[in-house]
Order: sequence, then C-alpha cells, then structure tokens
Amino acid sequence: MVSHPVSQVMEKATLLMGQAISHYRDNLDLQNLIDYIQKKFKCCEVHSYKDWSQNIYFDCQDSNPSLERCAVPFSCCLRDKEAILNTMCGYGTQSLKAWQAESRVYIEGCLAKIVRWGQNNLLLVAGLAIGLLVLEIVIFFLAVMLIYQIDFIIQKRTSTKRRRKDCPEK
Repeated sequence: MVSHPVSQVMEKATLLMGQAISHYRDNLDLQNLIDYIQKKFKCCEVHSYKDWSQNIYFDCQDSNPSLERCAVPFSCCLRDKEAILNTMCGYGTQSLKAWQAESRVYIEGCLAKIVRWGQNNLLLVAGLAIGLLVLEIVIFFLAVMLIYQIDFIIQKRTSTKRRRKDCPEK
C-alpha cells in the first residue's frame, strides 16, 4: 500500500521533531532552536504539551528523579507582562488536564502551527524561492559572460604579441 506523500512528510517531521525533543537538554543549539520555535509560534512540542514525556528529564514516570519531572520548558509557558521571566512556570503541567494547563502553557503542538503558517504564507515562500532561483540564474550568466570576456582579452593580448614579433622595429 502506497501512502500519500503529504502524510509521509508529516510522519517524517513528527519523527524528527520527536528526536529533537528527546535530545533537548543534550545540545544547547538544539535547545535554543526548539525554544525559539515554541516562543515564535506560541506552541508546545509536536502535537501537545504532553509530548515532552519523550525527554528523560521531563518524563512523568515516578522513577524519574529529575526536578523537571512532568514539566515543560519555559518556552511553552504563556507570557505574563512581568519583567522577570519565570523559568519554572511549566513545572508539573504535564500532570494537568488540557483545560487546567491552558492557563499556564500553550497546549497546541508546534507541527500543526508550522504547517498552518506554511499554508498561509505559501505565496511568500514560493515567491522567495523563485526570486532566489532567478538570482542564481542571473549570477550564472554573469559568470559565463565574465569568463568569455577574460578569454577574449587573453586572445587579444596573444595576437598583439604575435604581431609585434612579426613586425620588426624600424
């Protein structure tokens, strides 16, 4: 059975995002990227805030000794107008029902929001891609023209040197 290409892309994106979440505390660059995405799109994890249990630090198992057990990162938290950022705002939220957690953290997953953003900005993204393609083609042709001009100058100098050798000085 052949699956639809869009569903394959969504499955792959879900898998990659899940792997990124499981390595959230292992790589600072990855952690900053995930935090940026969650703050920018006002979302939490792939499908919901409870997906954070895939990470060993945020897992809700009773055997998990981490202080962040059943928590979500601060980037999932709703922003108050406070001057001081509460980095512990997501503690214990995975153990809450969605209707209880929605007053503290974003409960919608990031994948759906990113896809929605892509669909809403499809013309912009396509326009940028086409613009970059046209720019690449123009640069390619300018490079080819430069190569021909350099070749022309080299041939002209070579022929000038030959004429000077052929014509003796008076």
